[in-house]
Amino acid sequence: MDALSAMMQLWLGGLLVAWALVLLGGFVLGKPNAEGTRRMTLWGRLGSSAILVVAAWSWWWQLRAQHNLTALLLALGMSLGFVGDLCMAQVFPLKNYVLGGMSAFGLGHVAYIWAGLRIESFNVLSWLIWLIVGALGWYVVVWHDSSRSRLHQVALPYALLLASTTGIATGVALEQLSMLTFAFGAALFLLSDLILATQLFNDARWRGIGDVVWFTYGPAQALIVYSMAWLL
Repeated sequence: MDALSAMMQLWLGGLLVAWALVLLGGFVLGKPNAEGTRRMTLWGRLGSSAILVVAAWSWWWQLRAQHNLTALLLALGMSLGFVGDLCMAQVFPLKNYVLGGMSAFGLGHVAYIWAGLRIESFNVLSWLIWLIVGALGWYVVVWHDSSRSRLHQVALPYALLLASTTGIATGVALEQLSMLTFAFGAALFLLSDLILATQLFNDARWRGIGDVVWFTYGPAQALIVYSMAWLL
């Protein structure tokens, strides 16, 4: 695979800069909501995510000759994440927008896991360690001292799925240090979702929690998408 052309480097670099500007701009230009839990604007959240979708498919276009399926899966994962963002922003008229978002994100992580398994062989130890972390995070944040509804139960396999992505990505990075961006991105995604879970399931309302979610989730997706650079 040849290196990126100057035009493609400019395009992908420009998209990364645009993503950062939209994400930061949405925060700087936004106003705190009534509860003070979020300042980030809707256009800052969805706009930055949409830019990463464009970047992901641009990477696929560049890599399609030798890494077609792997890059396709990563692009699909990001696209499904954007659908999840739309669900969580209640853009779609869903009765249960949280379940809709979890479903989209979950399918996205299936794509990420499949991509990771194509990059490197399966590392059982890293997967098991992160499964334990995911299960403990679910218990402490979601299940412990909660109303324990059906959605709380569904959150367990979802947490284990995200932890599996992180475990697979960690295994990939242990074999190929250049893929550390993939592992860091997956770990940040899990952290972001655990923070979001404290808000959704434990009614956490500390100041700026919604912005913390996006300042972990956004970079997580960016790291995963731009980890495709190392496939070159």
